[in-house]
Amino acid sequence: MDFSPHTTRTRRSEPIVAMINVVFLLLVFFLMSAQIVPPEPFAVAPPEAAATAAELPADTLFVAADGQLAYEDARNDSVFAAIAARTADAPLAIRADADLPGADLAALLPRLAAAGVTGFDLVTVRP
Repeated sequence: MDFSPHTTRTRRSEPIVAMINVVFLLLVFFLMSAQIVPPEPFAVAPPEAAATAAELPADTLFVAADGQLAYEDARNDSVFAAIAARTADAPLAIRADADLPGADLAALLPRLAAAGVTGFDLVTVRP
């Protein structure tokens, strides 16, 4: 008869704190390195062009196919006052929908010039 205490070996668990630290550090790294860009105010499908696509600047006027305008927080006719108040010297980026008639875009340009825009870049996408 064996009266000795029964010893069962308990398996030591792996330290999970180190893994939690690594995951937390990766999360912080990706949050800090990500570029946070505000969402577009409405869906716009730019026209196609053969040139390479550049990064969309923050100073962008959005024009929908039905003629709606958006610039930062301003919508429709109030965008002209917001554009007149801008301090950027760079050309204004215009992201117009491909279905917007060219005549409507051309009619918009004198109003932009009256708001103080001296140059603009039309945003296109690669086919």
